[in-house]
Amino acid sequence: MPHLLRSLTAAAVIAVGLSPMAAMAEEPGEGVTVKMAQATWDTGWFHSEIYSQLLQKLGYEVKGPTTLDAPAFYQSVSQGDMDLWVNGWFPLHETYKSTIDQGAEIVGAVAKGGALQGYLVDKAAIDEFGIKSLEDFKRPEVKKAFDRNGDGKADLVACPPGWGCEVRISETLDELKLRDDINPIKAGYSASMADAIASYQSGEHVLFYTWTPNWTVNELKPGKDVMWIEATTNKDIKMPEPAKGLKTCVADPCTMGFQANDIVPVANTAFLDKNPAVRKLLEEVSIPLPDIYAQNSAMNKGDDDIKAQAAAWIEKNQSKVDGWLEAARAAAK
Repeated sequence: MPHLLRSLTAAAVIAVGLSPMAAMAEEPGEGVTVKMAQATWDTGWFHSEIYSQLLQKLGYEVKGPTTLDAPAFYQSVSQGDMDLWVNGWFPLHETYKSTIDQGAEIVGAVAKGGALQGYLVDKAAIDEFGIKSLEDFKRPEVKKAFDRNGDGKADLVACPPGWGCEVRISETLDELKLRDDINPIKAGYSASMADAIASYQSGEHVLFYTWTPNWTVNELKPGKDVMWIEATTNKDIKMPEPAKGLKTCVADPCTMGFQANDIVPVANTAFLDKNPAVRKLLEEVSIPLPDIYAQNSAMNKGDDDIKAQAAAWIEKNQSKVDGWLEAARAAAK
């Protein structure tokens, strides 16, 4: 009987002029190319590659990702020259919202509230000096403990000239009148941070700016090695909205001097309307921040095979991934 059933099935396929492979359901993306972009900051490339590989599993051909600065991407996606990226930072990128609204939209989230920026200090110094904010660096004993070049100021690993964070850090130092107390190091960020980590491992105190996701918080873990400190405790000084529920900060809420951001996909609306499977996939996917931290750290140490790292992450999270893909396929029916 089983032999008869197989023969009947084969005959049915041949009768309609199809091969058994062609008789199988096509993926929703068959024959469609996705023009994908990624940010110029390499800390965002891992999750970009994960999304790219998931789109390919739905049958889409992914062109790129093309590396673009934020202004160029938002202009391109609103005009349809690019279809999407997963490197949106909001509210930081709100300045591009009017451009986005002309033909694109935010859909889903890689990580809600996961993009933090601010200042970190080693826990030993916090315990020894009772450091709560940048303003504590006006105290002579604190300045001295963090002065690694002998100029009488506390050394802060900051950002290179031209970076958005460099502008904001400079504004903060002026607002808090800290120019005579803190020396912002503006050399190459990775090299400066590597030096700070080595100093920490030698028992010295460290003060540094960072953002997340970033490899730095995998090397010096908030809550274990370091703590976020506040930019100021003076409520009369206007600052961005504080972060709430951040257990790795010395205060809750924590006035970090930067607003917490959502990392989100941004996609062309017309493209999404034609490809409901893509819309659903973007709505479903999320990536734990510790996984991004770990990849960023490995990349910083020289493992730059991002395609292999993304494939390994997908395999490790296969059950969750299968659910996302099934939801996307169902949305296309």
